[in-house]
Amino acid sequence: MLYPELFKQLEAVRWDMDKDIPWDQFDASQLSDEQAQTIKMNAITEWAALPATEMFLRDNRDDSDFSAFISVWFFEEQKHSLVLMEYLRRFRPELVPTEEELHAIRFEFDPAPALETLMLHFCGEIRLNHWYRCAAEWHTEPVIKQIYTTLAQDEARHGGAYLRYMKRAIAKHGNEAKAAFAKVGVLMASARRTAQALHPTNLHVSKAHYPRDTVQSRLPDPEWLEQWLSQQIHFDTTWETKVVDRLLHNMSLLMERSFKTVQELNRFRKEVSATLPPEPAYQGA
Repeated sequence: MLYPELFKQLEAVRWDMDKDIPWDQFDASQLSDEQAQTIKMNAITEWAALPATEMFLRDNRDDSDFSAFISVWFFEEQKHSLVLMEYLRRFRPELVPTEEELHAIRFEFDPAPALETLMLHFCGEIRLNHWYRCAAEWHTEPVIKQIYTTLAQDEARHGGAYLRYMKRAIAKHGNEAKAAFAKVGVLMASARRTAQALHPTNLHVSKAHYPRDTVQSRLPDPEWLEQWLSQQIHFDTTWETKVVDRLLHNMSLLMERSFKTVQELNRFRKEVSATLPPEPAYQGA
């Protein structure tokens, strides 16, 4: 089991909201109304760990090890939402999300293949690490800069934990896992070709709730994420290249094969997919 070791590793570096956040360094002159609004939206987005956890536990009933790890992931992700709300409570109390705003993003995700979901969230952690690093550079107020740096470090550690479970999945499922991971990897490393950001909170996950079936679509400002990335923190081609390079690097380690481009990863996906039996024909009406 990986959970006992991962618990110890994450416990050893867990930060304390009271002791490790330099609240006394707050500089009101360095926080604009625009910046404060983005903190509110991020606080609500981080709350999406709640429906994601419900999804993970439902779709991984046969994997108690991974499900136990999700208890740690859930705790730390909800803490991200909490520390952003604490920042607002102290310095912009009128912007603290309401319980209704938080509850609006709790809805049931459709069941999905567990291996693909695992890879999707691994990619999401890598992307969020870079988003938060970029946000830390954009912000000018010292306390929130430190908070975003702290959250970015957490997301990187979570990505590392997911990678451990992906290695285990390959050992157990072989090419089936490799094909699933490569498929999602190609999608998530191709963000420059899409009109929207590629992250679990911005993907459609429930036919019953369409078109309000993404986390971002249920925010008070559904257009916030794209504006935050393109017009505020300026997550540009340079930053996106860092994300793609990190994904390809991890895929190379995972598959024990070098991938310099998304095209190389896609060729590998086709190669391993060809070794799998064809999927059963659809038996619907």
